[in-house]
Amino acid sequence: MVALGLNRWDWRSAEQFAASARAAEEAGLQWALLPVNPLAVPDPYVLMAAGLEATTTMGFGTLVETPVLRPPAVAAGSLATIARGNEHRVLFTYGIGDTAVRWLGLAPARIVELEAATRDLRALVSGEGVDVGADRPAFVRGAVRVPVWVAASGPRSLRAAGRAADGVFMRVGVHPENVREAVRQVGDGALEAGRSPDDVAIGLIVHCCRSQDAHEIEMVSRAMAAGFYEYAPALFTPPGFEWNGPPIEELRARVWPDFHHAPDLVAAGEAVSFLSEEVAANFSLFGTTADVAATLRRVLDEVPQVSIVVPHPVPMPDPDEQRAYASWAGEQLAPLLAP
Repeated sequence: MVALGLNRWDWRSAEQFAASARAAEEAGLQWALLPVNPLAVPDPYVLMAAGLEATTTMGFGTLVETPVLRPPAVAAGSLATIARGNEHRVLFTYGIGDTAVRWLGLAPARIVELEAATRDLRALVSGEGVDVGADRPAFVRGAVRVPVWVAASGPRSLRAAGRAADGVFMRVGVHPENVREAVRQVGDGALEAGRSPDDVAIGLIVHCCRSQDAHEIEMVSRAMAAGFYEYAPALFTPPGFEWNGPPIEELRARVWPDFHHAPDLVAAGEAVSFLSEEVAANFSLFGTTADVAATLRRVLDEVPQVSIVVPHPVPMPDPDEQRAYASWAGEQLAPLLAP
């Protein structure tokens, strides 16, 4: 059965995060995944350590860290600190970085940098030396082997994940053509590196709007579709979708920091109201629990290799709403996803 994870939590304190993770574990969720943004959320490694102490089976991981903010050696040291004795309950996910680095005035990592960092981190957590141009190879004392994943959307990042990572969290929406194409790109990348595609685990991140307000659903789903086009326009090609509005660069100036993270997602969606209902429906989940489960079930049938699904809530819930969302995901959604 596919595991369910969430990446929005009660992080008002380490103690409250641990309590929310424990409640989610009791509700049937398997993974607590944490975003990384030094300006917006608490330190994820402190939270993971607290969560591991408070639970018995729940897994913890980053979603996503970036080599811009945490280079491989620093990441390996953090993992060696929190994961000892809990290797099977920790995973690490790298990405190029978007909001977290842009808020700091930095540029996201290039894909070649992401691939190199992923490869180096996998070596470091395995206790291997990495050539960093010093007198001797660098290695981490007390290294702990944990899986290193990559979050990816576009063809180049998906192939890089296939070449270098233990697993990939695909962020490609829910259209069958995009899902199939993403899996193919990951597999091709694995083959380029002399690996079997079966060696790369597959996860799926899908935005989920649980609002029952028709206008909010209509606008939020369009904002999500625009966010995918903003960062991975190639995702409009396999389904045959067209961008029939102003250039995305022009619209980006009206939405901060981007379409996926705008404080007012309804307003962001209204800025791209030209997107069709069909386009909007293929980049996020919405409707009743049965509707959400049916859409996810179709995706899982397309990609039986998927081992983790992350229904990412939008708009971001407040801490109390997050606890209710976790209960809903574990107690109502998960049973409907069983084969």
